[in-house]
Amino acid sequence: MSPLRIRWLGRVTYRDAHACQQAMFERRGDYLLLLEHPHVFTLGLRGDETNILVDPVEVGAEVAYTDRGGDVTYHGPGQLVGYPVMTVAGKRGGGMADTVAYVRSVEQLVIDSLGDLGLPNCGRLDDYPGVWVDPDSDNPRKIAAIGVRLSRTRAMHGFALNVDCDLDWFDRIVPCGIPDKAVTSLAAEGRRATMREVVDEVVARAADRWGAEGVDRADVAWRQRPEDLSPFSRGLGPGDVPGRPVRLQSRMDEAGLSEGLAINGRKPQWMRVPLRTGPEFRRLRSVLHSRNLVTVCEEAGCPNIYECWNEGTATFMINGERCTRACGFCLVDTRKPGPLDHAEPERVADAVEAMGLDYTVITAVARDDLADGGAAGFAAVVDAVRTRTPEVRVEVLIPDCKGDPDALAVVFDAQPDVLNHNIETVARLQRVVRPSAGYARSLAVLARAKAAGLTTKSSIIVGLGETDEEVIQTMADLAAVGTDIVTVGQYLRPTTHHLPVARWVPPDQFEEFRAVGQSLGIAHVEASPLTRSSHHAQRAHAQALASPAGVAGVG
Repeated sequence: MSPLRIRWLGRVTYRDAHACQQAMFERRGDYLLLLEHPHVFTLGLRGDETNILVDPVEVGAEVAYTDRGGDVTYHGPGQLVGYPVMTVAGKRGGGMADTVAYVRSVEQLVIDSLGDLGLPNCGRLDDYPGVWVDPDSDNPRKIAAIGVRLSRTRAMHGFALNVDCDLDWFDRIVPCGIPDKAVTSLAAEGRRATMREVVDEVVARAADRWGAEGVDRADVAWRQRPEDLSPFSRGLGPGDVPGRPVRLQSRMDEAGLSEGLAINGRKPQWMRVPLRTGPEFRRLRSVLHSRNLVTVCEEAGCPNIYECWNEGTATFMINGERCTRACGFCLVDTRKPGPLDHAEPERVADAVEAMGLDYTVITAVARDDLADGGAAGFAAVVDAVRTRTPEVRVEVLIPDCKGDPDALAVVFDAQPDVLNHNIETVARLQRVVRPSAGYARSLAVLARAKAAGLTTKSSIIVGLGETDEEVIQTMADLAAVGTDIVTVGQYLRPTTHHLPVARWVPPDQFEEFRAVGQSLGIAHVEASPLTRSSHHAQRAHAQALASPAGVAGVG
């Protein structure tokens, strides 16, 4: 049996949250995803589009057609959305009687939580789903919408509780198709509570109701400011640690990270890599440089460059060498990117052939300046390599393409042998480690790739200030969305402008990560101090395909 895994995910687009739900719904394990959405109108299976009374584009909202019951509802900032994705004990295998009983259970969770928050006059209204304030009065007011899907004893979707949202948004729709009932919120009822306080109460009640096997909770950072989503400042302000970017220091403080280890401190013996620039290494470097190609091996200062190149393996970096993001661990240049080189796919294919590779990894800088996030570049390189050397296995290590399903589909349709997208770190440290990305978005990218029939892979770097328990939580989340291959390796600090190393993780702990990851249902876990995302990529792919775990699940 496994615990109830509760995740506070912050603000997540509806489509990303839905992709995560769908992946978890298809596997074992009980989750409660708690989050906020940007402005979105959602329509259930029997939803009536005429109940959206405005042009969504004009008011800055998306419209999502979804697979839950009910009509139209609104989600947005200041509203707590809860998605229990779990196995529901019932007598009829998910029939109508079980669905009604489960809906009542979700409603009761919200009713009890509201009582704990000082709003005891909440309950049900005959013939109307959801949770209502003063349901027995002449003026009942809806404070929470309920909409679920229950199939083969697995449930998804859930509730939307109005905490302190702009209620004017509900005037733009006919909420749940009910034209003559008011909508309210905790704040409108005079109960001021922060989102964190509401989440804590819901978590406590969920633990009582669904957490018989224990509760495993992880939260992304609570504080979120729009300016923190832009690239790091490289300047210094008054009071800053010399050599440390302003925003990086601010995020470290919020995440509770210390100064860490001195960058010039002596590394442990297991982190020392011998220099092996033999003839094969020099030949490969000549092949690459003669074709004006960039490898992440060089750009990211990978410690395995000598081993991989001497073995005839390299990871190509396409779409230029300047990244539109500035992650706290990465050495890649963050100046304004230049134009794309449309001859690059053929040069990569030529190098793959000249190097005599059996397996190649294609990665790229993030290109948020491009409409497709650089997706077309990946597809073009896969096609060029397959045309020139059809026997070569191709792995792509992609950015999130801002979660755009159409852009991601371009990469998926190229049918790479492995679709790799790195989550990089645990939920709590996402904003300090990669402020322009998101934990839920990365899970959603992997979930979509798995749904497209691809072998999926992700990577975690450790030694940034996370705990061992948080690493295991992250592996559980990767398993829950079907990730087949996970790599875990030690962080090495590139410069003083980057995050400090918080600890050197010993080799025996990596072995523990490997064992736990495989017990969670991940087909192959590559874990060692020097492991990097592309290290031993060909071996990982082969062993994942041969693993008895098959399709990844979660126990």
